[in-house]
Amino acid sequence: MGSTLMYKVRICQKAVQPLFHQRSSAFFMLKAEGRSSQIPLSARFLCTRDSDSHLGSRQTDRRSSGQTGVKNTTIRGREEESWYDAASGRGRSSPLRQHHPFPKSVFAAGTAKRTTELLKKKAALASRDEEELVEGTEGRTTTRGAGKMQPPDRPLSAAEWRKLKESLGNRERFDLQMMCTMFALGSELDIAKSLLTFVVMERGTLSYELLLRYLTLCVKGGHDAEVFDIYDIMRGSFPSLDTGALSLFIQSFSRTARWREALSILSEVKKVFSPSPRHYNDVISAAMLHGDMTTAWALYDELIENGQSPLQETWDTLFKGVTGTDEEKEKAAEAMSQSEYQERLLGLLLYMRNNQIYPQHSLANSIKTWFESLTGQKWTGSWTSASSNGVCRCCGSELESIQLTTEEYQLLKDRVMTDIIQGRDVFNKTTPEELERFKTFVKKKPAFDVVIDGLNVANINKDKRQQSATLLAVVSELQRQGRTILVLGRQHMLRPSRSWDRHDMQLIQQKAHCFFTENISKDDPFLLYAALHSGNHCQFVSRDLMRDHKACLPDGATRRLFFKWQRGHQLVLDGSVFTGRRVRFLSIPNYDTIVQTSEDSWHLPFDDTEDRSSCEVPLRWLCLNKKP
Repeated sequence: MGSTLMYKVRICQKAVQPLFHQRSSAFFMLKAEGRSSQIPLSARFLCTRDSDSHLGSRQTDRRSSGQTGVKNTTIRGREEESWYDAASGRGRSSPLRQHHPFPKSVFAAGTAKRTTELLKKKAALASRDEEELVEGTEGRTTTRGAGKMQPPDRPLSAAEWRKLKESLGNRERFDLQMMCTMFALGSELDIAKSLLTFVVMERGTLSYELLLRYLTLCVKGGHDAEVFDIYDIMRGSFPSLDTGALSLFIQSFSRTARWREALSILSEVKKVFSPSPRHYNDVISAAMLHGDMTTAWALYDELIENGQSPLQETWDTLFKGVTGTDEEKEKAAEAMSQSEYQERLLGLLLYMRNNQIYPQHSLANSIKTWFESLTGQKWTGSWTSASSNGVCRCCGSELESIQLTTEEYQLLKDRVMTDIIQGRDVFNKTTPEELERFKTFVKKKPAFDVVIDGLNVANINKDKRQQSATLLAVVSELQRQGRTILVLGRQHMLRPSRSWDRHDMQLIQQKAHCFFTENISKDDPFLLYAALHSGNHCQFVSRDLMRDHKACLPDGATRRLFFKWQRGHQLVLDGSVFTGRRVRFLSIPNYDTIVQTSEDSWHLPFDDTEDRSSCEVPLRWLCLNKKP
């Protein structure tokens, strides 16, 4: 229709912190047809490179193969995760709601979130009248949403883009903000191309950041052919690419026939830092899809050796196996025998057990399907739950006990004494003299059956005038059960006040052994010391979930032991305490919520909700049984 115009534009790579540190330049040969809004991104770059280019710590340079890695996987892993999640729209799926009468427990999945939501609702109700009054005020106006950027619903000409930019106040970063908005709202690719055309015609330059945002949009939209063009352009124009771009290229290439190129890109990432589990997941998935089980398992082993935990998607891919053509399946069978493959997959389940990882429902379903597909083994899977006494409701098997073995208990006791009671910051919580006085006190007393965090328990009711009465009610209930009790408190509780009745405190000291620390001291180290010193039978009463103390322990295995001991020994009050009413505690399960197996069965607790916090355990189980 119109003559072909040749635009020779210079691309300036601006330093953008903290994502980019590019300072090289390039020339972009761009063909634009008449009034067309489309940029053919297969056009080539003619580029020059600044010899003094400074490469940021998150870039890889193809000319510097000996570049040392940067070991900062925690922060970078999170950054890469956000890149991938944004580009692919990955996230947790909708929860599978199963309504069954489970025993109440502070460690049950979803408890923390439900408690938070309840508190929010109460706060909202308390302020509703005030909000309604404000909303009803005459002349009230709102500017919420005013000036927000909205992308067009069709490709625009340069003149139309200029008019839109002027209507928004000629924002300095208009192009970047608009591309981000397009990405967030899932705009069509042609609209984004028309924006690039406008920027080139207006400025004669495209920033590295804008190209990266466009790449992100292409990856999210599944426009892999377009990604290939961007890859060729950027490879020919820049001496190095930041890991954000490399991550996107790995994701896009891994889902195409050019997936092996993702292996080379992954090797580039390794020169800077350890790739994230998301990087490995994409390439492992591609290898399994195309029947290359050798590469898939080699990458999985590398991931484990790096000390990283695989994504649930990775396990799901491995359990689903090769899903490609018959030729690819035949190739996979030649690379790994059925018995070897089975052994590897059972090893994944043992990894989940040893690291107290719970499969999500989709993964549990893949595990169930794999077991049931094993030729000649007659496995059957069922969705079920456990009874309050730790029996599988499907097969009747008794689940593993929540109680620690003698060896586990001694190991945990030693670690807690060393890392929490005698840790480097223990004297920020007490004094050396007070700690020794408490140890002497405990040695002179009989072994306790239950240790109470007095201040924590007393504060369960909002009415501060009832603190001593609340604590007395709890102590009285435990004394009625014939328990030997230790109450830990603070010195101010002994001074008569509206909160602390003298008579109540005297009765408490008659019914229980009591130790009152200085007012500035923390109760938790004393509670843990007394409970662990008393023996494996001793329980403790507190609403504190001990997250900080668990974090003080040196390794994951010990932290998991602590959590197991905590779930089997922590008594939590069931609701508020009222005078004249019997005090009740939430039930303590007598079984461990962990992947477990016997000769002819597997039991896997799985996540059927996204509400579970890290201090909670699932309530639903997958029961797998092998028929004779």
